[in-house]
Amino acid sequence: MITIYMSTPQGLVEIEEYESGCWIRIVNPTEKEISSIIHRFKLPYDFVTDPLDIDERARIETEENIKIILLRAPRREPENAAIPFITLPIGVILVEDIIITISLSEIGIMNEFLDGRVRNLQTQNRTRFLLQLCYRTTLRYMRYLKEINRMTNTLELELLDSPKNEQLIELFNLQKSLVYFTTSLRTNSIMIEKLHYHSSLLPLSPDEEDLYEEIVIENKQALEMASIYTTILISMMDAFASLVNNNLNIILKLLTSITIVLAIPTLIASVYGMNVYLPMQESPFGFVVVMGVTVATTAICVFLLWRSEMF
Repeated sequence: MITIYMSTPQGLVEIEEYESGCWIRIVNPTEKEISSIIHRFKLPYDFVTDPLDIDERARIETEENIKIILLRAPRREPENAAIPFITLPIGVILVEDIIITISLSEIGIMNEFLDGRVRNLQTQNRTRFLLQLCYRTTLRYMRYLKEINRMTNTLELELLDSPKNEQLIELFNLQKSLVYFTTSLRTNSIMIEKLHYHSSLLPLSPDEEDLYEEIVIENKQALEMASIYTTILISMMDAFASLVNNNLNIILKLLTSITIVLAIPTLIASVYGMNVYLPMQESPFGFVVVMGVTVATTAICVFLLWRSEMF
């Protein structure tokens, strides 16, 4: 799908034709749309297809005055998805005096631009547009990281109350999301640093320099948060694994003690059940004596096991 937008005094509006200073938004394009955009702007084929590869890393490339900036953005998956958060590449192509964004699917960050939540948005100022996209991407990472932390705390309380496999699997999936975030934030950090080296190609005004410095700081903070949450989550899963093993050992110890206690009356009953001559089998008090010995021996065994903390 290809849509075209232009900044006006009334805000961001959708237009029908390509114009100078417009923003072309491409989401999950068809082969026909890819061919048309490549033919219209004389773009390298991989500049259009690379952002559609879910595993593409963040980077900057330049070819014949056409620049592409790839960054990885976070996305919240539906409730029934196994992994709650993933990252996807967004391609930003600067060609002529037009900015083109390409993504494989809808990403929430773009809705912030369309809904007017990005202040001072001007499609004609491509450098500021790119910096605002990087800034909003970093803020979205931090927002999702806080959400992951809340989900982790909720699962921790549920596990302390009643450990279940489903909650451990959810923690494992959250750990996957944190790995995706950490990897993407690292590649984004390298790409953002390279933006400064391309200042001759992307000249920055004093205000844009301030925004760039804020992006660098926020990205480092997001990366640090992701690393901390990953460490906490790994430690939590190790602790719960140890807790499960400890509970299993306690149960096995209890069952072993019960087996030992039950073995005593079983042994005595087996012996006196044999079809041979046994002491006191003619005595009217034989049954009482045997039962008394059984109870006394069992009680002594229970006492010794209790003293050994087997119960």
